[in-house]
Amino acid sequence: MLQRTADGVGNLGAEQNHISVPVADHGAWATAMNNLGIMPMGISGQQLVSDSLCIQRFDPGLGLIAPINPMIAGISLVPPPPVPPDMPVIKEIIHCKSCTLFPQNPNLPPPSTRERPPGCKTVFVGGLPENATEEIIREVFDQCGEIIAIRKSKKNFCHIRFSEEFMVDKAIYLSGYRMRIGSSTDKKDSGKIHVDFAQARDDLYEWECKQRLLAREERHRRKIHEDRLRPPSPPPIVHYSEHEVALLADRLKDDHKFSEAIAILFTWIDRGEVNRRTANHFYSMIQSANSHVRRLMSEKAQHEEELERAKEAFKNALLAILNQCKDAFIFYTLKDVLKKLPDKGRLT
Repeated sequence: MLQRTADGVGNLGAEQNHISVPVADHGAWATAMNNLGIMPMGISGQQLVSDSLCIQRFDPGLGLIAPINPMIAGISLVPPPPVPPDMPVIKEIIHCKSCTLFPQNPNLPPPSTRERPPGCKTVFVGGLPENATEEIIREVFDQCGEIIAIRKSKKNFCHIRFSEEFMVDKAIYLSGYRMRIGSSTDKKDSGKIHVDFAQARDDLYEWECKQRLLAREERHRRKIHEDRLRPPSPPPIVHYSEHEVALLADRLKDDHKFSEAIAILFTWIDRGEVNRRTANHFYSMIQSANSHVRRLMSEKAQHEEELERAKEAFKNALLAILNQCKDAFIFYTLKDVLKKLPDKGRLT
């Protein structure tokens, strides 16, 4: 029996006043599974039969049931370890208060499912017993998680909507089980249930809203990153006034503030501040800027002349050094040649 815990996740446990399969009991089901060559496991991953009765090829360290059973809380958050393809998965009998779920033959292929819709929180449950009520259905599937709504049809099927997407995986795990209400053998009290993904407009709408929210968050993070890398904006240009004109006239005469002042002057001209009333002010500022530019051009020409004279002086000095180096090379070459000549002045 799946019991509800404080955190809202269904766990498998024993219901009070109800008989379940003990771990140490070598029941008929455990013996039959062992005879088929399949190792039966309990809900906690423990063996249902002793090691002496186990098949030799089974490795208890694989832990087939405990990590694969999605009905265990938290299993949907951790990916299961790889399972050998030739090793069948054993599902245990699930006892509920009003009914019992018997697993299908493990040698049969698993039930097929359709492609999972995006944001799926709703499952289709078919093959229900005719006498299955909404209370019994809720009792069975409430083990998978919090149920929001159950829409039951008169044709032995229903749709169940959960609060979270991972609860759908737990409900899919119950596909293929045969449900028997109580201990009755009546055909109306038994049925093989089939659980599959369902297409629901509410699920699709919530998924689209979530995707739009994630897209907005991504755009916001990208904008913050771009704003952090964007260079700072230049300071705004002040508006034209008599006071600013007087300050700008002084800045145009200052070498350190000339660049900033000329940018303000161009901005005022682009804004259309020039008219008959302000023409004299702009004429004086343009004249001041023109005189400053002419002074800069004369200084530039003077510095270029000094640079040419410095280049010529450097060229002459370098040629003199090269000539001296050439004379020194000839002198040392001649000295080496004289050393190799025989010494005839020492004749006695």
